[in-house]
Amino acid sequence: MWAGLALAFVGAAAVLPGAHAQPSDTVPVIEPVVLEELAHDPEAFTQGFEIDGAVLYEGTGLAGASQMRELDPVTGEVRRESAVPNGYFGEGITVVGDRIWQLTYRDGVAVEWDTATLAPVREVPLDGEGWGLCFDGERLIRSDGTNRLRFQNSDDLTETGGVDVTRDGRAVDGLNELECVGGQVWANLWPSDDIVRIDPQTGSVDLVVNAAGLRARGIPASAQVLNGIAHVQGNEFLLTGKDWPKTFRVQLGQ
Repeated sequence: MWAGLALAFVGAAAVLPGAHAQPSDTVPVIEPVVLEELAHDPEAFTQGFEIDGAVLYEGTGLAGASQMRELDPVTGEVRRESAVPNGYFGEGITVVGDRIWQLTYRDGVAVEWDTATLAPVREVPLDGEGWGLCFDGERLIRSDGTNRLRFQNSDDLTETGGVDVTRDGRAVDGLNELECVGGQVWANLWPSDDIVRIDPQTGSVDLVVNAAGLRARGIPASAQVLNGIAHVQGNEFLLTGKDWPKTFRVQLGQ
């Protein structure tokens, strides 16, 4: 239904937070190939983005205004929305079975949601800041704004380990919204419009996506950073950002 297109490689490495490009860089840098543009709520402060079957879930942020949303992944239309409890500042989300975990920024809790009712069912303590979250089929992987990926139990968020992320041996800070795909982790890098692909076994970055060019496709200068990665199929993903009026269906990877 959606035809795949070739990747476009760029000639120079992007400058990443905590990992400035050097001539000796060995990590490939690509640009996303845009396949389609979809509508996105320009007032959605996107913090989490994930497709589960025929549903696109979006978690939004800001204290007192955060939501859990159910969207149509084909049109971007909002089907349902629920307020995050207690005025929490919502962050990354991921689906585990019939539940959704949502981090909070500095509120010290994670919220578990029921996918059927889109209602919160419990809260569990969260150590440190919450930024991005994904589920690799066995464990949760979480970011906290540093170069650390934390591994956590998918039932109660007990921390079970972690790995420091590097690019050619240099720390890559600002790991934000995450997506687990095929044993790898894709991460937005705050405060840029770059994405990195990470091997969670070693923490090594093996691909960089320079997505800054998406801003030329109708993203206003007032909009904040890219911060939403949802895997569609194969090398196709949906990308959006905080307060972006569009979501882009793109091809990534190699």
